[in-house]
Amino acid sequence: MKEVRILSPCGILGYGFPESSFLRGMDENPHGIIVDAGSTDAGPHKLGAGVSIVSRRALKKDLEIMIKNGVPRKIPIIIGSAGGAGARIHVESTMELIREILNEQRLPAKIAVIWADIAKEEVLSAHQAGKITPMSPNVPAITEKNLSETNGIVAQMGHEPILEALRGGADIMVCGRAYDPSPFAALGIFYGKDPGLSYHLGKILECGALCAEPGTTKDSILGTIKDSSFTVKSLNPSRTCTEISVAAHTFYEKEHPYLLHGPGFSLDLSECRFTSIGDGQIEVTNSKYISSEKYYIKLEGARQTAFRTVVIAGVRDPILLENIEEIEQQVEDQVREYYPEIQADSYSINFYNYGMNAVLGTRETEEFKGHEIGVLLEVVADTQEMASSLCSTARSTFLHFGHEKRKSTAGNLAFPFAPSDLEFGPVYEFSVYHLMEISESPFVIEYSQEGM
Repeated sequence: MKEVRILSPCGILGYGFPESSFLRGMDENPHGIIVDAGSTDAGPHKLGAGVSIVSRRALKKDLEIMIKNGVPRKIPIIIGSAGGAGARIHVESTMELIREILNEQRLPAKIAVIWADIAKEEVLSAHQAGKITPMSPNVPAITEKNLSETNGIVAQMGHEPILEALRGGADIMVCGRAYDPSPFAALGIFYGKDPGLSYHLGKILECGALCAEPGTTKDSILGTIKDSSFTVKSLNPSRTCTEISVAAHTFYEKEHPYLLHGPGFSLDLSECRFTSIGDGQIEVTNSKYISSEKYYIKLEGARQTAFRTVVIAGVRDPILLENIEEIEQQVEDQVREYYPEIQADSYSINFYNYGMNAVLGTRETEEFKGHEIGVLLEVVADTQEMASSLCSTARSTFLHFGHEKRKSTAGNLAFPFAPSDLEFGPVYEFSVYHLMEISESPFVIEYSQEGM
């Protein structure tokens, strides 16, 4: 095939996109509609709690546009990291919506579900065999106890199982946790295109129109793989791909400026060239795929560690602002003195002063010159009752704290709404964030016929 055209609707399924942009992409007769649906950018909560990144309404809205346009034309639809974290519960919730849409649209479709869940016993066995490597020194060690507390474990799939589903003739492929560029790369490789070009294009298309100017994840983009290059172009007249915008997105979320590691390979982008060829298209060449000697997949697992309650308040008193960090420390000290029966290391009290130093904390280099700030008071504790009790006491102590030079006995804090205390529920951490060496694919594919 001379060229393979891939339509990426948006950066994450459910983020939304202009239907007009998507339809311009359909006018290009794409060989596949591919979208990433997940991320760990927001931490382990979605995986641990088994909830989606986006609302059900938003997810269905995007899926309807893709399915009603793609299925009748036999254009394969591939969804990576379904539901946000790609675990069984996320994939099943996505499948429920797909069945609903197919029945409403009276469309038949062959569906391939590619499960990414990995048994805890398999991970423990691999660890004992020396085939597990932590991604970070801050990740808890692999132990039976830590694994027993982990809600579930997923692995990032490469292109291979998706390629198998394409060869199996699936109309819609719903992938569990996937390496973000893999669904896009799979289609290029399916049609015999260079894997280096296919993966590099996938790296750019996974975020939708974020590679355009002005960049956004909420718009569609078209990628075309040729024999020795690929091109990218915006599908919205108000956005334009440039050499700089496409090259800049190549650096996105990478630990190394030109090396990109994936499941079973590395991508060498050191000799890439980005060239404008007119008509708003940027051509990219010299992306090199290097197979790894050993095949590693990334594992992700989350466990519950605590509960959280927060308060949001405003402060405009210049006297309070002058010494707010010292006052906040005194508030914390009073709370700890009031609850001697609660073990000190079973909870934490944190103040984030937005407008002052909440983003960089102690590394902030700017001197505060504002007239007001927003204070986020967070308490994390072993139980929800404990977190809420401590937060309530900290909030009331801060509200009426008699700090030095205070001129009024009125409250120190302005609350934007009531109730002021918000129970956020369970807190999660990555208990598994490791690489596992494999010799055969752990990903299982299940086919079904859905719709009328």
